[in-house]
Amino acid sequence: MIYVRTILILLALLAGWLLVRAAARRFAAGHPEFGAVREEGEGCGCGNHKCGEAECKRKAH
Repeated sequence: MIYVRTILILLALLAGWLLVRAAARRFAAGHPEFGAVREEGEGCGCGNHKCGEAECKRKAH
């Protein structure tokens, strides 16, 4: 029985996270003055140079 509860809790957490992401996208669509929603793993940052290494504003570690 503890396994069923654990699985249900994990599924509820996943569903909650998906609802939060959807709400953030809806908010960003309704308020373009704040910019686009930054998805996980997107954009410039250390180790992730999707916009080009020259565009990255962080210094190498």
